[in-house]
Amino acid sequence: MVSTATQIAGFNFDNCLMNAAGVYCMTKEELLEIEASAAGSFVTKTGTLEARQGNPEPRYAPTTLGSINSMGLPNMGYDYYLDFVLDLEKEPNSKNHFISVVGLSPADTHTILKTLEASAYQGLVELNLSCPNVPGKPQIAYDFETTENLLTEIFAYYTKPLGVKLPPYFDIVHFDQAAAVFNKFPLAFVNSINSIGNGLVINEETVIIKPKNGFGGIGGNYIKPTALANVHAFYQRLNPSIQIIGTGGVKSGRDAFEHILCGASMVQIGTALQEEGPEIFTRITEELKAIMSEKGYESLEDFRGKLQYLD
Repeated sequence: MVSTATQIAGFNFDNCLMNAAGVYCMTKEELLEIEASAAGSFVTKTGTLEARQGNPEPRYAPTTLGSINSMGLPNMGYDYYLDFVLDLEKEPNSKNHFISVVGLSPADTHTILKTLEASAYQGLVELNLSCPNVPGKPQIAYDFETTENLLTEIFAYYTKPLGVKLPPYFDIVHFDQAAAVFNKFPLAFVNSINSIGNGLVINEETVIIKPKNGFGGIGGNYIKPTALANVHAFYQRLNPSIQIIGTGGVKSGRDAFEHILCGASMVQIGTALQEEGPEIFTRITEELKAIMSEKGYESLEDFRGKLQYLD
């Protein structure tokens, strides 16, 4: 029997596939569609301290090889998602879930996380250190000193399972430096990668999204090689207790297989989910199981992280 079940920080999931924050997760209705699908879990839209409208539209567009977006963190506010997940997890046979959050300032981040710490929620939290599309706000995770200071402050009071969503890194020394920071903390997981920031897509003579004069995060086929490299680089460098969620360029069972082969324990789907809808989880799960069966693998642990190198 081939199984795609997995664990993150002791939480069980019957399937390793789930949505990426930002896709099919804005409203309760969308989250319930993911809950009812073959996905093993869902992550909420990244919630801020207050609800946000986000950037002006058009702010997302599909492209030949993926997508470009500059959403600007539209969301219903973190408390909307917290209340929804708390209610949902009272239901029999509820899945385990992830709540994604971000503060637009360190003070906001601490307010959100202290509320979560004091709440009845015992599940996983994903702190987004990598949103590239808020004008005037840099990606925290590219500043290692700021990242270390923020995590030091957070773990002085936060005791529940916490992971971080990361931007892509492009230099070997940055993998080394980032891992050295993350290994100092009891992180449950890292999620790698968010979109590649500040791409530009042109149609005829015009950009195709409105915010930031067309600059936006790139997702889909474009970013799979970068995503796989980041997943594997962190798998090689992080403490074994810090698990990895692989995100980027997943539209088939083969793509999910490669993320797991590089070291991912779970795999998130963004662009392809946006285009295909929640039924994508059934298709990709079947494709992944077919690959595993062909290769004689019964579980993800039979091949997770076992990428082979050339002699």
